[in-house]
Amino acid sequence: MKLAPKLLAAAVLAALSTPALAEITIDVVGGSEVSFEGMMQADGNWFDNDITDLNGTSINGKDSEFELRRAELVLKGKGPGNWNWVVGYDAKADKFLDTNVQYRFNAQTFLTVGQYKQPNSLEELSSTKNNDFISKAMTTNLQAVARRMGVQLAYLQPNWGITGSIYGDELTRNLAQGEGYGIRGYFAPINEANNFLHLGLSYNDFKAEDANGNPSARFRVRPNADLATVRLVDTGNFADADSIATTGLEAAYVNGPIKVQAEYMTSDINRDVAADFTGTSGYIYGVYNLTGESWGYKNGVITTVLPDNPAGGMWQLGLRYDTVDLNDGLVQGGTEDNWTVGVNWYWRSNYKFSANYVFIESDRQGLEQSPNVFELRAQFYW
Repeated sequence: MKLAPKLLAAAVLAALSTPALAEITIDVVGGSEVSFEGMMQADGNWFDNDITDLNGTSINGKDSEFELRRAELVLKGKGPGNWNWVVGYDAKADKFLDTNVQYRFNAQTFLTVGQYKQPNSLEELSSTKNNDFISKAMTTNLQAVARRMGVQLAYLQPNWGITGSIYGDELTRNLAQGEGYGIRGYFAPINEANNFLHLGLSYNDFKAEDANGNPSARFRVRPNADLATVRLVDTGNFADADSIATTGLEAAYVNGPIKVQAEYMTSDINRDVAADFTGTSGYIYGVYNLTGESWGYKNGVITTVLPDNPAGGMWQLGLRYDTVDLNDGLVQGGTEDNWTVGVNWYWRSNYKFSANYVFIESDRQGLEQSPNVFELRAQFYW
């Protein structure tokens, strides 16, 4: 499925022609209040390579890459009654995003049918437009289960909640595969305005298979640089894989303009012939709002507020450490430890500009490398 360039351009022009706001209300159709949202991201990566060329398959022959990272277009409907629906599409990646219908039994209980993010990973469940760093942590990119088609039931209170899901393949053909199930629970022992503590636990188990239904599993991850074409850690393919089971731990604390967030995941690949494999990863980071804003908390997910002073914007400084270990027995996929320093500027209600510098330390089968990456992102959303 390809979205015509003229349609994408028309959507962008429509958004740009409206006042700055979070969404565009279109009309009420069949008792459903329809709104239009979207997000455009443009990225630039500059690679200071060590031994391996992180931009190795680039056709431009340079140590830099520039790309339209995302072009997301989303239609949402509230109603009729207790029904809500959403249809999302990323024109850049040529794939569907959240595309589902939801029924609200009451203020706490929701049933969702269709494609949605699975119940795991605090960073994965957070809105992409408000990620604190340009690239999500290696943990999230490596082990989190993102959008799949399925059925989900959630019971969500302000201080605690639990979500269970049964799912299959991703809606867009030949992407994420494998039937499975997942569960996530959260608890907020402190939950006050501008001051809260979040704790979470998740478990996901799904069949390991490729697009043709053959047994397949592979753990590899980019070095905190979305435009890199090379991975420094890689297990290679497990052609005898049966299933992948991942346990995730989450924690976050917000006090005024300071946020600290951390996650740890361990994944077991069950194999039919060779010994099972276990890979682990984790991250911890802190963000400081220089302009004094805090964060919100809803349904076990942290939300980002608008700038107190739209003309001056909201400025953030961030520091992240993340690590991954793909060595287990005869499988030597490598280890990697990265530090990321970042700054974000949210300007008015619809713009965000980010800069990150990533310090990388990897070791795979005795090959040690220490490259660096400088990243920029410009984002427009509504």
